[in-house]
Amino acid sequence: MEKIWLEKSYPPGVEFEIDPDKYSSLAELFFKYTKLYNSNTAFINMDVSISYQELAQQATDFAAYLQKDLGYVKGDKFAIMIPNTLQYPIALFGALIAGLTVVNVNPLYTPRELQHQLKDSGAKGILILENFAHVLAKVIDDTDVEHVITTGVGDRLGALKGTLINCVLKYVKKQVPAYSLPDAVKFNNAMAKGSKLSFSPVEINGADLAFLQYTGGTTGPSKGAMLTHRNMVANIEQSNAATKNVYVVGEEIMITALPLYHVYALTSNCLAFMPFGGKNLLITNPRDMAGFVKELAKYPFTAITGVNTLFNALLHTPGFDKLDFSSLRVGFGGGMSVQRPVAELWEKVTNTHLLEGYGLTECAPLVSMSPYNQETYNGTIGLPASSTDVRLMGDDGKEVAIGEPGEMWVKGPQVMKGYHNRQDATDEVLKDGWLATGDIATMDENGFFTIVDRKKDMIIVSGFNVFPNEIEEVLVSHEGILEAAAVAAPSEVTGELVRVFVVRKNPSLTEQDVLDHCVELLTNYKRPKEVVFLDELPKTNVGKVLRKELR
Repeated sequence: MEKIWLEKSYPPGVEFEIDPDKYSSLAELFFKYTKLYNSNTAFINMDVSISYQELAQQATDFAAYLQKDLGYVKGDKFAIMIPNTLQYPIALFGALIAGLTVVNVNPLYTPRELQHQLKDSGAKGILILENFAHVLAKVIDDTDVEHVITTGVGDRLGALKGTLINCVLKYVKKQVPAYSLPDAVKFNNAMAKGSKLSFSPVEINGADLAFLQYTGGTTGPSKGAMLTHRNMVANIEQSNAATKNVYVVGEEIMITALPLYHVYALTSNCLAFMPFGGKNLLITNPRDMAGFVKELAKYPFTAITGVNTLFNALLHTPGFDKLDFSSLRVGFGGGMSVQRPVAELWEKVTNTHLLEGYGLTECAPLVSMSPYNQETYNGTIGLPASSTDVRLMGDDGKEVAIGEPGEMWVKGPQVMKGYHNRQDATDEVLKDGWLATGDIATMDENGFFTIVDRKKDMIIVSGFNVFPNEIEEVLVSHEGILEAAAVAAPSEVTGELVRVFVVRKNPSLTEQDVLDHCVELLTNYKRPKEVVFLDELPKTNVGKVLRKELR
């Protein structure tokens, strides 16, 4: 697709090309902007803030601890398994400036899911919220993890407040199950040690791995997308090019309710906001919608990222429509399709637009974005990001015509290096520099793309990817199940939910038996919500299950 042909569609000020080598690494970007905006607030959590200068110092202390106390060297893998708290950016940037590769882990993972990710990544250490440490304790002996750092929600909220919050969660709300990790170190103790050690700067270049960001596979277990420093720098520049005339340096307050361990918020909120010297308001528990709205009432927030289900939930939470939206400039929707009724109600209540975009883990993640000057929601995923080429391919291997559906192929500096230890899977999706996304889209005469279907059988629950093969593998591990298939079903709450079709081996098997089996092996959003029993599954003549017929 020729960029010049799209010139009429790009908003004023947005350049077609970015410099993916503007910074040699995320470390250079970090040190540049924490120094430039040293007195600005960087992150806020539970009414406690940390400045850019404090962030730089504490991240450096953590990096020194990783280097000098734990003996980590450039290229070692370090896992972070915590929700949105002040510990996250401290540990994230500490690991990155130490030259480590960060392995982001969903705190809600089951032991099976956690074991796979730690073992596959080869992570040598992990920072984990103590609420989930019991899960790690069950599998740590079957991983390469040598060092465990535990933290409580309140650890960086001050001695009095932090201790009170940790005690309430542990002893009153009973949210910290007992665990045994005898060699674990407390986060604050690690920070205290690091503050007495000297950090040794590390030479990091664009080709070095910044993240192993795990994404589900349509076949087999989840895969680690290898995202380099150059990939991430490029996507930060692409994201900021798309918002060039939206953000004001030093004046932005971004609402970060999406988890930072997810690539969407990681790039769009945590990383891309640094060049603007903006604040990130970290929401630790966005499921507490009443508490979420109370937090929003305290700050003149200017931007928010979210998924359709988050926006919908906010709109239907008492008090949200009474908030002061005079400072709000824009909302960004991604992770799943933004539904028209939600977008239109959002515009009505907040008097701002929801700009829908498209991305995927393998692209760090941004691929396309609706232009900032879009007057109203139009149902598209917008235009390709700067320095990004998109083409739509038919089953015959040729590009389709305007208006015709085809699989999206993407080329740009944000496209991953490949899948960790999975050359076979890499070869399936990377073709001469193009990433085959598996998503089916159309393009109109102005270059706007619209997602129409998924070539893959992915299920999207509240913006999280759920892959049928993983669900099916868990199901058939039950001795009473002969065969199983998982498909997406519509849900007013989560956009889609998991519906499973089961062929019994044991005639007495019940729906509750199936659901109880999944509780032990799948995190909540992956668990089936509907179970249908069949005598047999529809299949092709070679035995492949026809999920399309089941849908």
